[in-house]
Amino acid sequence: MPKIARIDIFPIKSLDGASVTEVEILASGALKGDREFAIIDNAGRFVNGKRNAKVHLLRSVFDLDTRRVTLWVQGDRDRVTFDLDRDRSAMSEWLSAYFEQPVQIAQNLDMGFPDDTDSPGPTIISTATINAIASWFPPLTDRQVQRRLRTNLELDAELPFWEDRLFATAGDAVIFKLGDVTFEGINPCQRCVVPTRDPETGDVYDDFQKIFVRKRDETLPEWTERSRFNHFYRLAINTRISPTEAGKKLIAGDEFH
Repeated sequence: MPKIARIDIFPIKSLDGASVTEVEILASGALKGDREFAIIDNAGRFVNGKRNAKVHLLRSVFDLDTRRVTLWVQGDRDRVTFDLDRDRSAMSEWLSAYFEQPVQIAQNLDMGFPDDTDSPGPTIISTATINAIASWFPPLTDRQVQRRLRTNLELDAELPFWEDRLFATAGDAVIFKLGDVTFEGINPCQRCVVPTRDPETGDVYDDFQKIFVRKRDETLPEWTERSRFNHFYRLAINTRISPTEAGKKLIAGDEFH
């Protein structure tokens, strides 16, 4: 059975992630610290890669122990560090100047800001799937594909699209465990425009979505529930975790069972 090979959280929604060796489960089923913060405009809308390509040029490095983030613009030498709890006003001002519009930093300690609020558990993909996707888009590397997809949990399954067995027909869930944590596999994740772009420059890979849809259809494994694909621009699995699992931890190396 596969094991957890990598855990990524994204402390500020849409910015760079942080690789961790373990992470706690919140009562909502989300991962503690994942998308805990978000950049929002005056209308309350997310400032993200879907709406603003300038997001891709922002680099961020997190010190999770001290709850600090260092930000800079791709290619610039100047860097600025903020305390995530005490410097949010200053960080909002810096980001407002960068985006050339007023923005603020919002925080949600209960669930974070997931794309799918009905299934706020971690997204899951396999290493073999990342390898397969990279082969569709030369000269992209596995790491570049991983950064485009922004999933939380990577399993070391040997078969591409192994994770496509972790959902069933609409309205049903597949129950499984990683370590001590019980999951419900819900559906294949609908992708957005973000994977089509270079995560550091925002440059678009020509025909990315067209190629992806064709190859996904051609390689859809026999073990998947094909009825869940109203289109083939779907990859990785959305999950839910019961409140009974709150406080448990996922640890790199935890086995699937």
